[in-house]
Amino acid sequence: MPQPDENRPLDSPPDSLGETLWMRTLPAAAAPYAKLARLDRPIGTWLLFWPCFWGLALAASEVNSYPPLRMLALFGIGALVMRGAGCTFNDIVDRDIDAQVARTAARPLPSGQVSLRQAGWFLIAQLLVGFVILIQFNWLTIGLGIASLVLVASYPFMKRFTYWPQFFLGLTFNWGALMGYAAINGYISDAAMLLYSAGVFWTLGYDTIYAHQDREDDALIGVKSSALKLGQHTKLALLLFYAATLACLAGAGVLGGMTILYWPALGVVAYHLAWQIYQLNIDDPQNCLRLFRLNRDTGLIIGASILLGVF
Repeated sequence: MPQPDENRPLDSPPDSLGETLWMRTLPAAAAPYAKLARLDRPIGTWLLFWPCFWGLALAASEVNSYPPLRMLALFGIGALVMRGAGCTFNDIVDRDIDAQVARTAARPLPSGQVSLRQAGWFLIAQLLVGFVILIQFNWLTIGLGIASLVLVASYPFMKRFTYWPQFFLGLTFNWGALMGYAAINGYISDAAMLLYSAGVFWTLGYDTIYAHQDREDDALIGVKSSALKLGQHTKLALLLFYAATLACLAGAGVLGGMTILYWPALGVVAYHLAWQIYQLNIDDPQNCLRLFRLNRDTGLIIGASILLGVF
């Protein structure tokens, strides 16, 4: 059974990597902002970047090519910055809720390390950097990027109204699949829409696993999640979510003209997802966190599958 990280400082959230080497090199005044942007927890940046990579790879594969390095770099930086902006906005909206949840009480806003005004200015700065990156792309991609702000702005409120905020996170976090595809081809194909749908179901699965860490606190303070809704039926639901992920990936492969190498690679994706379901113990927060983090590798495997489909 996984054990808590004994090297993690006591004031770090339980899902944090703690004071990594580069975090320790930051000036004391900058550290709370780095935590506000979750720079100590890079898993979210990876989960935001991989759908962008898939979209780029799918678009490039249709002309028997590979994603341009310049676009990979822009989307990588964009994922880092916009994930930070999203987390900052989420923390501004949820500051009172976070103060009541053990896992989030030490975050910069509820703990008083950063004021609401300071967080607001930090959010604006990140959005400006994101905009500078966005205008490097074509008009359709710029439009999609601006449209994504509606999802980003609405997501933090979903847990107050629906048991399915994880679905809305999926809509938000996988928008990059459409942007990546549009950045190369200048339009959105049916294959790109299926790729986006695959990401939505994938996120619905892994974020349900993540939400089980906060199940008891969420119930006490009255916020909703798919973990609370599904309870002991979570494994069955994950089976359905991940089956839908694989079906959409298969459809994207057919419409995208993937070669034969794509299909055994997709089998590896299926095994990786099935292994998560088999290993899951929803009553063990450390188990949930470990399996959630494994989805960084899932995203990589899906991206590699699309690249293999070029051959």
